[in-house]
Amino acid sequence: MNNNYRYENRKFVIVAIVMAIVLVYIGRLFYLQILNDEYKEYADSNAFLDKTVYPSRGVMYDRTGKLLVSNQPAYDVMVCMRNVKDLDTLAFCQSLGITREFFDKRMADVKNRRLNPGYSSYTDQLFLSQLTAEDFAMFQEQLYKFNGFSIQRRAIRQYNYPVAGHLFGDLGEVSKKHIAADDYYVQGDFIGTQGIESYYEKQLRGEKGKERLLRDAYGRVKGRYMEGAMDVAPVPGKNLTLSIDIELQALAERLLQNKIGSVVAIEPSTGEVLCLASSPGFNPQMLTGRQRGENHRLLSKDKQKPLLNRAIQGTYPPGSTFKTSQALTYLQEGIITPETSFPCALGFRFKGLHVGCHAHSSPSALVPSLATSCNSYFCWGLYRMIGSEKYGSSQEAFTRWKDHMVSMGFGYRLGIDLPGEARGFIPNSAFYDKWYGGRWNGLTIISVSIGQGEVTLTPLQIANLGATIANRGYYIAPHVVKGIQDEALDSIYTTPKYTMVEKKHYETVAQGMREAVLNGTCRAANLPDIEVCGKTGTAQNRGKDHSAFMGFAPMNDPKIAVAVYVENGGFGAVYGVPIGALIMEKYLTGTLSEASEKKANDLQQRVIYYGNQER
Repeated sequence: MNNNYRYENRKFVIVAIVMAIVLVYIGRLFYLQILNDEYKEYADSNAFLDKTVYPSRGVMYDRTGKLLVSNQPAYDVMVCMRNVKDLDTLAFCQSLGITREFFDKRMADVKNRRLNPGYSSYTDQLFLSQLTAEDFAMFQEQLYKFNGFSIQRRAIRQYNYPVAGHLFGDLGEVSKKHIAADDYYVQGDFIGTQGIESYYEKQLRGEKGKERLLRDAYGRVKGRYMEGAMDVAPVPGKNLTLSIDIELQALAERLLQNKIGSVVAIEPSTGEVLCLASSPGFNPQMLTGRQRGENHRLLSKDKQKPLLNRAIQGTYPPGSTFKTSQALTYLQEGIITPETSFPCALGFRFKGLHVGCHAHSSPSALVPSLATSCNSYFCWGLYRMIGSEKYGSSQEAFTRWKDHMVSMGFGYRLGIDLPGEARGFIPNSAFYDKWYGGRWNGLTIISVSIGQGEVTLTPLQIANLGATIANRGYYIAPHVVKGIQDEALDSIYTTPKYTMVEKKHYETVAQGMREAVLNGTCRAANLPDIEVCGKTGTAQNRGKDHSAFMGFAPMNDPKIAVAVYVENGGFGAVYGVPIGALIMEKYLTGTLSEASEKKANDLQQRVIYYGNQER
């Protein structure tokens, strides 16, 4: 009885083990055939060839509807290593205009899984990119001789104007980081690397399509599978309408020829950037096609740094353009009133400290001090504010000062829709506590009141200051894209940002800027029938001073705010004011008068020397 019982138990155990094994096999088969696509994909790869169809990249228009950036056909040479047989390497190289050394290196790189993680001998790999239509025509005639090689059509950029290279940016081949960060990309794809092409990459690139081709047992393509029923059409990229006026952009770049600097113009009511020029610049077409790499290398080695977008990446002492922000702060804080006068004995003189100034009437109130750009007036204002008992300490007073600066858009990025924007620098109390060991006062840091010392701004921030004054107390984050096809702009580009200063104080400062154009340092900006408001800036430098200008027009219905910054250009009235005036005239009237055209030619031909090189 006991033996039978043990036998029965063993039988159940054996059955259980067998059932468990069967269930494991069934589960594994279910996983392999239903849940896991690996073997299916392997089988499909033998029977099918999925060919990527690239979408057309979105095009760009300027604010007036002019086509700025379009596409032109280009062709990639693809190679399927498994099918490369009996290749006449010499004939192949001659047909493409390449050397044998280049061919050998490129073939090795394609097969190198470290450089090309997606390599497979069964699939097409990029051998050579961006053949022009002419090169393609010559190669296509002999393509039948070269087993394993094929052509894949795609598009490259056509920039229709030889300006705005910094704005548009360029396209470059994706890196490993790009591929790891976004599975949209594979080796050989192109991506926006700078400018608008980079910032709006996801909108511009579109969505890839796919053609499914049928292969025979030898891997040869026999035609489209199911007559294209499994194909997926590509989705074109979205078109962009830029806020840029391309004629104004071209004028700005023309006026900056032979100089280092930038011009930024903004429509105050919208924050739309009308032009954003940086000099030296480059023709954007240089960074397209097969010569892109060599041209980029040459530009990057140029000592004048033409790839640097100085309009948003250059940080400079703002000089006297900064005095407008000081006037607004002193007024709001009750340090001064519009009638407050300070003496100027050819500068600010107090307790052995002297900050120089030019000759003008003294003492003077705020409006004439803005008009004549009196250094002494704004030094006295800062000295009073930092020493005011109502703040409790110099540190607290300066913290309040910095809060005003930040509210005006200084010290932090404004958020323009371009990569690489610099933030400039506005010092805080902790900075000076560390620098001076906690022993400092208004006299110690007096230079910041006139836009010198530790303060630095970008030309974009200076232009935004002009837009804020034009709006009497608010700005909208500057942006270079006015509209995106079937998509709304980010709310940052439609939402006003108000400063800490009341509107009435902006009216006073605007009066001072108007007086500067009528009777002060900006007289060269006085345009017929247009009420221009302006402020010069002469920023001290280790070498020759920088020339700056900030202004807007018309005074009571502002349509444009502009900032000009020319490195080593001397007084603000030498380069900054005349360039700014021409930009405003061109935009507001649509043209330049005969006299203004002569001024433009003169400014274009002037050369500023920088050490042993000239620009």
